[in-house]
Amino acid sequence: MENPLRITSLNHISIVCRSVEKSLDFYQNLLGFIPIRRPRSFDFDGAWLFNHGMGIHLLQSEDPGSMPPISEINPKDNHISFQCESMANVEKRLKEINIEYVKGRVEEGGIAVDQIFFHDPDGLMIEICDCDNLPMVTLGGEYVGSCSRTNCNVQIQPQIQQAAMMNCQRSVASRPSMPSMDYLLFLGA
Repeated sequence: MENPLRITSLNHISIVCRSVEKSLDFYQNLLGFIPIRRPRSFDFDGAWLFNHGMGIHLLQSEDPGSMPPISEINPKDNHISFQCESMANVEKRLKEINIEYVKGRVEEGGIAVDQIFFHDPDGLMIEICDCDNLPMVTLGGEYVGSCSRTNCNVQIQPQIQQAAMMNCQRSVASRPSMPSMDYLLFLGA
């Protein structure tokens, strides 16, 4: 397949927030994202987080009162999906912190994938699934692998884990020749 833009991976998603603080707490303490340093030149409120091979950029809404109301949980709505190790643990944690959710199940060729859908503080739909059970097959019928076996971030994830364990605190200005992963500032890791 042709890749005319030479795209290598998903870098981040940006989310406009009613409250960056509430969203930061949600993504950090529920989904395990790690706060990282934003460019100092930014003159607007926000936060950057990283984990699971991707970044999340939180942007403070200039007019939180005008943001659309949070809709009902609809698995067919726009959402981002994360794979987990234990659906039972996810459901237990959501119950403990009183987050409303909807369960789903996809069955294909004798394989079942369980799903849990819920909203972040601003209404963005989050899906947690055990999608590794479902093989990835091209439209032409070629077996590609499973989600965990087809990982484009194989080289980047160990660097993140190592940096977080070492409580890496390197700044962009002091090390301009370092690889991009070393530019990350892990706060409180």
